[in-house]
Amino acid sequence: MKGPAIFLAQFVNDDPPFNTLEGICQWAADMGYKGIQIPTWVPYLIDLKTASESKDYCDELNGKVKTFGLNITEISTHLQGQLVAVNPAYDDLFAGFGPAELKADPVGRQVWATDQVIMGAKASRHLGIDAHVTFSGGLMWHTVYPWPQRPAGLVEGAFKELAKRWMPILNAHEEVGVDVCYEIHPGEDIHDGVTFEMFREATGNHSRACINYDPSHFLLQQLDYLHFIDLYHPFIKAFHVKDAEFNPNGRVGVYGGYQNWKDRAGRFRSLGDGQIDFKGIFSKLTQYGYNSWAVLEWECCIKDSEQGAREGSAFIRDHLIEGVKRAFDDFAAGDIDQDLINKIIGNA
Repeated sequence: MKGPAIFLAQFVNDDPPFNTLEGICQWAADMGYKGIQIPTWVPYLIDLKTASESKDYCDELNGKVKTFGLNITEISTHLQGQLVAVNPAYDDLFAGFGPAELKADPVGRQVWATDQVIMGAKASRHLGIDAHVTFSGGLMWHTVYPWPQRPAGLVEGAFKELAKRWMPILNAHEEVGVDVCYEIHPGEDIHDGVTFEMFREATGNHSRACINYDPSHFLLQQLDYLHFIDLYHPFIKAFHVKDAEFNPNGRVGVYGGYQNWKDRAGRFRSLGDGQIDFKGIFSKLTQYGYNSWAVLEWECCIKDSEQGAREGSAFIRDHLIEGVKRAFDDFAAGDIDQDLINKIIGNA
């Protein structure tokens, strides 16, 4: 596993050093990071269209980042991916994720979003990256609790439509050899293991439908995030290292009571301040051969982002595991002795 790396989405703003690629790269390097995950909706970090068209541009971008001792781990199209599938109930809330000129045009936004995520495939390949992180969007999240009762066929129809919208994108990724790593996340139709399975089945088990593993979203659902790795490790191609805690009481539980983040039972926290068993996670991912990046995603309702980033770099570095290169009891091993084997099993 490689790291530490950091997702830049929560840090970009209009103030130095966060308002230029060079400034934020220097800041990340000074924090001890070795990689950056780039949000593609921030134009001063990456020109997605140009990156999808020009290997020379991507070589230049890679070179610029490497001068700070950093690598580009993945590029993110979370906001654009969300717009691939939006139920009309959420149209106004998600309108700001797309261009201003498409604010009143949901169909146009969907077309734009599809093109953007396809560009993400080509840009990733030009950058020499094999994985691309995004959201699936959601057509029926408003029905997640089964009251009122869902009409017969709704779930099957929704996943059929979701797969239909994503198939051209998945096929574009297949053409260039890049995995689509969906962040399994409440609000998306793909929000847990079983919905990931349903989506894959609807796509004909498309080989490029993979996972960006983020345990914080599983803890808030009370899903076993360690067993999830046992079940889905072949599909985990990206990893957001984000902490969380869940402290239900007599007033609020999983659904949060419409409260602000700090007043919810489930809250995102800076690394080390929550309840996630990262020793277990890093052990399991190493056990199953995960060899990509461990990327901090900072979202905390209490601690300042600068402190969270500074502490997060050391936290990830301290949790990285060098996989075993030989068995611990190799010293006692010997050559195969068939006569001895037969004797031990009573077959002499």
